[in-house]
Amino acid sequence: MKTTILAALAAMGLVAAMPDAGRAAEPVKVGAVEALSGPAAKYGVAIRQGFELADAAINAKGGILGGRPLQLLFEDSAGNKEQAINAVRKLIARDHVAALLGPTLSNEMFAVGPLANQRGIPIIGTSNTARGITAIGPFVFRTSLPESDVIPVTLKAAAAKFHLKRVAVLYGNDDAFTQSGYEVFRDTLGRMGIAIADTETFSKTDTDFSAQLTKIKGLGVDALVVSALAEAGGGLVLQARQLGLNLPIIGGNGFNSPKIAEIAGPAADGVISGSPWFVGKDDARSKAFVAAFRAAYGHDPDQFAAQAYDTLFILAAAFDRAGGTQGAGLRDALLKTDSTGLLGPFRFTADRDPASVEGVVVTVIKGGKFVPLN
Repeated sequence: MKTTILAALAAMGLVAAMPDAGRAAEPVKVGAVEALSGPAAKYGVAIRQGFELADAAINAKGGILGGRPLQLLFEDSAGNKEQAINAVRKLIARDHVAALLGPTLSNEMFAVGPLANQRGIPIIGTSNTARGITAIGPFVFRTSLPESDVIPVTLKAAAAKFHLKRVAVLYGNDDAFTQSGYEVFRDTLGRMGIAIADTETFSKTDTDFSAQLTKIKGLGVDALVVSALAEAGGGLVLQARQLGLNLPIIGGNGFNSPKIAEIAGPAADGVISGSPWFVGKDDARSKAFVAAFRAAYGHDPDQFAAQAYDTLFILAAAFDRAGGTQGAGLRDALLKTDSTGLLGPFRFTADRDPASVEGVVVTVIKGGKFVPLN
């Protein structure tokens, strides 16, 4: 796989045609805890692929700290908090990693963030959007835009296009991300003066949403607003269409996965979400990334792969600024990030949240693809 990735990068001009075959220098170990199996794997696998592509490019160009290669050590959390905790403990105690990436879900970060923070090891979430992530402690960062930044933009665009007056809200009530997303949706709808005709809940393991959707069907709403992970979200979308709810469906960050269209098929058309990046972004950097990703993995990248790709370059540059791998120095160097990647210009706030991104793109699924809502 590494050879395939390097060939793909070289073909797109992202690394030299004949990359360095290897160095004897001691590698810098970075742990990555992602959901590589289970229901959240549609996010975790994409994230791993984004990391792998960036790792190959960084090492082909000479690595970090004057020639030391990055070494990514992946652990599968399966989206489970206890498994994520065990993975982080192993990476810190046995593997002596200098930094941590992930985990995939906000629930997991609330469990493992305190461990990394206690040990003074920077941890960077690339897909955690719930409220309170970076409040865990001074060594906890995220490169993913919080739902509180994305959802208002998404709702504003959807309301303008579809003249929304009344909506129904559905959300997963057993997950930190979906609960947080619901709260942002609720508060934003209130500020916009859009009435919530009904609020329904479900579990992330549910597969039957007919009771909630049947109740909503008779309310005459203009749209469905959903905070869900992709597995439940895709099933909910499919069943809504089967019940004749041919309305705009507005989702949060969990809907930015191609898994929604994979599960719902043509029923996914009309699903709206907001993202800092999408596969059709029209700039040279993104086009080269998409081409290299396709060549390496045989399918399109999603937002989660792109965020992971950018994040590893951000971390590599921070190692170089820090001049070493010591935790406090790396944390301080991360706070000085001022870079431009696939998502555009990027900096961290003093609270270690994203401070600068190019802007939220509101997309709609058409023919199974994300395209701009216009």
